[in-house]
Amino acid sequence: MKRFKDTKINILVQQQTTFNPVEATDNAFWDQFWADSSTTVQDVFALVPAAEIRAVREESPSNLATLCYKAVERLVQGADSGCPSEKERQIILNCTRLLTRILPYIFEDADWRGFFWSTVPGAGRAGRLDEDDGEAEERPLAESLLLAIADLLFCPHFTAQSHKKNSSDTAEDIRSIDSCEYIWEAGVGFAQSPPLNYIHDLNRTELLKLLLTCFSEAMYLPPSSERKNLNPWVSFFCSTENRHALPLFTSLLNVVCAYDPVGYGVPYNHLLFSDHREQLVEQAVQILIVTLEHEAGSAARAALQPAGPDNLFVNYLSRIHREEDLSFILKGLARLLNNPLVQTYLPRSTKKIQFQQELLILFWKFCDFNKKFLFFVLKSSDVLDMLVPILFNLNDARADQSRVGLMHIGVFILLLLSGERNFGVRLNKPYTLRVPMDIPVFTGTHADLLVVIFHKIITSGHQRLQPLFDCLLTIIVNISPYLKSLSMVAANKLLHLLEAFSTPWFLFSLPQNHHLVFFLLEVFNNIIQYQFDGNCNLVYAIIRKRNVFHQLANLTSDTASIQKALQKKKKSGISRTSSVETMSMEGSRPAVPAEPGTLKASLEATPGIDKITEKSRVSEDGTLVTVPHLDPPQTAADSSAGAGAIMCPTLSRATWLSQVSSWKAKLPLQTIMRLLQVLVPQVEKICIDKGLTDESEILKFLQHGTLVGLLPVPHPILIRKYQANAGTAMWFRTYMWGVIYLRNLDPPIWYDTDIRLFEIQRI
Repeated sequence: MKRFKDTKINILVQQQTTFNPVEATDNAFWDQFWADSSTTVQDVFALVPAAEIRAVREESPSNLATLCYKAVERLVQGADSGCPSEKERQIILNCTRLLTRILPYIFEDADWRGFFWSTVPGAGRAGRLDEDDGEAEERPLAESLLLAIADLLFCPHFTAQSHKKNSSDTAEDIRSIDSCEYIWEAGVGFAQSPPLNYIHDLNRTELLKLLLTCFSEAMYLPPSSERKNLNPWVSFFCSTENRHALPLFTSLLNVVCAYDPVGYGVPYNHLLFSDHREQLVEQAVQILIVTLEHEAGSAARAALQPAGPDNLFVNYLSRIHREEDLSFILKGLARLLNNPLVQTYLPRSTKKIQFQQELLILFWKFCDFNKKFLFFVLKSSDVLDMLVPILFNLNDARADQSRVGLMHIGVFILLLLSGERNFGVRLNKPYTLRVPMDIPVFTGTHADLLVVIFHKIITSGHQRLQPLFDCLLTIIVNISPYLKSLSMVAANKLLHLLEAFSTPWFLFSLPQNHHLVFFLLEVFNNIIQYQFDGNCNLVYAIIRKRNVFHQLANLTSDTASIQKALQKKKKSGISRTSSVETMSMEGSRPAVPAEPGTLKASLEATPGIDKITEKSRVSEDGTLVTVPHLDPPQTAADSSAGAGAIMCPTLSRATWLSQVSSWKAKLPLQTIMRLLQVLVPQVEKICIDKGLTDESEILKFLQHGTLVGLLPVPHPILIRKYQANAGTAMWFRTYMWGVIYLRNLDPPIWYDTDIRLFEIQRI
């Protein structure tokens, strides 16, 4: 170890003090960098300081260029030879670690960024360095590196189980093997499960770490929604140039979806044994989400190209269609996402995974790129196995500023699902799990769980979640026509939100705040018109809170009234009172803010709900008809602003009053006012006639009541379906790389480098 340290430091110091370029042919000199047999990746990061890499880059650039070239050359040679000896495998690992350490410092300097894409003398297009085949066209160093990594990931005895019976010192010719026979795990497109080999898993993990570092050039470019900014590393690796693209995609996917962190369920087994497969799974899911970042958008647009997208990983993902494959993927993702929710009688006796955010991004990619997968998810109650962990994470993260990105991805997934009728229908299944969450105890359906948690996010989440309010309520609007029976707890939560959002000071605080009221009124109208029979709890809650609707109908909107309302404003945010909280579930813990000092990555602003959704009307035969995009007052708001500011200063008083009058006239109160007009006298009469004071008797009466022929003609159901755009693509890119940065702190691959895509902040 000491020899390694002395050699590394001395070489680096020599390079920066003598400024003498060392010839690439001086193999004895360069071999010192990877000859040591007792190093780890952590050693390399500790013993090659950032300051010295930068000094070499500035003072002795030719030596740094040669070092990179020689390290790649050794990887190519290793891929060619098949790494038959232990010594050669160690050299490959040392080169891998050194490149993982150096690459971020190449990327952070704009003058160096193109270095790996420059051609190297003697590197032919067949993919090998120093070939003598006479090919005129030379291959960039980046391509040689990526192809070598791909080859090494299917190298028998090194990263894959050999099919030969003879000694491991006899290498198999990597060029001649069919890597589809060496897929790492059974699952999609592969039936055999190779025996677990922790050495192979460790070697795969190191190579994937280097691959992820290659892809991370995107972190050093400022945010841009321009489509020309394709990641060249990803584009090449996922192209037909990579003959291992299919087996590697399959290996990564199968390793993730087959992973069971609990294993045989032996308590505390994760404390007794190292789980090398978990490290591999984490790297695999990160590689998948980066390679699946596809600028062309969702599967719908990709389908316009007859050959499918150029990115082979996206192409393969979009074509998965066998039921058993779709089931394997869904069950695998659900098992992993539910892992942190598993309850045991012995505290901390089962392993809890930490890569939920990457799994959610992967699930999002599958739903967006593969419509067969989305329909498969929604055709049975299996979708609820995804819903519960998503809601659990939303509830748990609502007070933690470092987890704002997690809140967004969870809400975006639910918005995407809510655009499909089957999602609303599945939510009617009773919720019988008892996962401890700090929410009121209730008896009801998964829809009730969703409403109760959304209410909790809105009323007790931190201020940075206010841009999500539109999204949360849009989800409830989308599912509302299909909800057969809301519980009393959920009904009261919805009425509390209306009460809070319809207070004059809140309505007049920002030009778009009234949209939240429109959404809630649309929810009530949908349920009354389409699901009245089973929703006596909601009808009763509306009757009890009828004053809220009368106040809305009689809202005064002259200048004096608006100013008076704004002066009454006591605090920003919505009222946290007037919602009667019952006891939280047993065993739950309250949502807590981030610990001081926690690192978080900044995020791009999310586009407004009207920019990320497209309105569709449900026709009589159940098909969806797109509604032309207009911007009437009752459509969604620009959710980029908070909900607690004073009257918008950019609007003149006349414009402001005109806008208020316009949306006030369009408040959709007719159905609810008609319901109140019919039912309130009836309820009051039976209460007097029968001397009723018991709520259950009134509910029984409402349960058997009817409004057939008494309500206005049912309005058409409007669904707001998620629609990808450049703004959301940019948000996903910054969020994804922010997650990857923070999840790779051992070793700290990108720490203290000049990241441009986002900022790392300390809470």
